[in-house]
Amino acid sequence: MSALSIAFVLVSINVLTFLAFWRDKQAARAGEWRVRESTLLGLAVIGGSLGAITAQRLLRHKTRKEPFRTALPALLALHLALGIVLVAVPDPAVSLLRSLGR
Repeated sequence: MSALSIAFVLVSINVLTFLAFWRDKQAARAGEWRVRESTLLGLAVIGGSLGAITAQRLLRHKTRKEPFRTALPALLALHLALGIVLVAVPDPAVSLLRSLGR
């Protein structure tokens, strides 16, 4: 997978995550069915942590509720650390990811 396709996937996941938080905020205001918390957290776990934190701050949504208050910054830190490792030491990281995918 090329760096461009990885970037596209990550941007897409983060946009989707932001939109899920936005939809949940709209549903909360309107008294409609909400997006499950497990869905919001799951999107953050698979790479949407930046989109989740951005939505949390811009929309003022899920700012005081646990586990969002502590889990989202921790996930973002983890994702940033993984990104740094992949950039700084690409060959061993790529080998490890390939072996995990088998």
